[in-house]
Amino acid sequence: MPRVVVFDEFGGPEAMHIVEEPALEPSAGEVRVRIEAFAVNPLDQMMRSGTSPVPIPLPHARLGIEGTGVVDALGPQVTGLKIGDPVILTAIPDASVRGSYAEYTTVPANRVIVRPASLGGTEAAAIWVAFSTAFGALVEKARMQPGDHVLITAASGSVGRAAMQIANQIGALPIGVTRHAAKKDDLLAAGATAAIATDQTDIAEAVHHHTGGTGADIILDLVTGPGQQDLLTAARPGGTLVAAGFLDPRPTPFPTGAPLTIFSYRSFEHTLDDVVVKRMSAFLNAGVRLGALQPAIDKVFTLNDIVEAHRHFEKGPHTGKVVVTT
Repeated sequence: MPRVVVFDEFGGPEAMHIVEEPALEPSAGEVRVRIEAFAVNPLDQMMRSGTSPVPIPLPHARLGIEGTGVVDALGPQVTGLKIGDPVILTAIPDASVRGSYAEYTTVPANRVIVRPASLGGTEAAAIWVAFSTAFGALVEKARMQPGDHVLITAASGSVGRAAMQIANQIGALPIGVTRHAAKKDDLLAAGATAAIATDQTDIAEAVHHHTGGTGADIILDLVTGPGQQDLLTAARPGGTLVAAGFLDPRPTPFPTGAPLTIFSYRSFEHTLDDVVVKRMSAFLNAGVRLGALQPAIDKVFTLNDIVEAHRHFEKGPHTGKVVVTT
């Protein structure tokens, strides 16, 4: 029978175990997907450890908000898809019930998109959450335009790298921020027009240098916490800050300083919107076809090694996604 990763109590990676369950038949408007690969995300770790902002019902909770596979069965009233279509899962809001850490799952048909032909399973498993988060924050929220200077924190991570690639595809100018000077060359190679190491220089001074004194038009803050105040001094008056991460668990002070438009962003805001997902899918296909969007892979595990995959993920930080194949 198909295998599924579940956990019956909150805890470390060892709380997860594999069980065998029959594959469910898709209901009306749903498809069943044979999962080929999925990626590990911070929300998975939060759900498993009991720190998720959303209550997780125990026992027998599942994990996984990202994955790719092949349509295996169609429920009644499903159109536009056929059995055998390679797809990417775009949203699994009830991941504790039908998460992607499994060999099969069922999802509403409007929660998958056809996978770009040139993307393999491992790459497709690693691209959507990072890409859709960055696209939603920069394009849908901040209305990024060609020529905008875009300051991106945690730029070495998967969302940061996707943000730099999307900015380049549009014609904006991404400025990558890292805590370590040793990562600057890597950021430049990944598409940053400039790289700032906070262990080496003052961020506001560096940003004003790289923007000719005007400051950043858009700031994508994937860290938040007390350091956000330093970012505000790097923005131009009237600019935009999008807080889309939570890498620093400390409280974020109330923003002060220059007048800015400030958004708090979570990707489900747009990945549950069919119209926006259609735009995302078109942009993704174009970027992959042109070679502008390429997910970074840190390490690949098999489903049998899911505990080790989470242990590796928790060691962080990584320069790409941790992917698990089934």
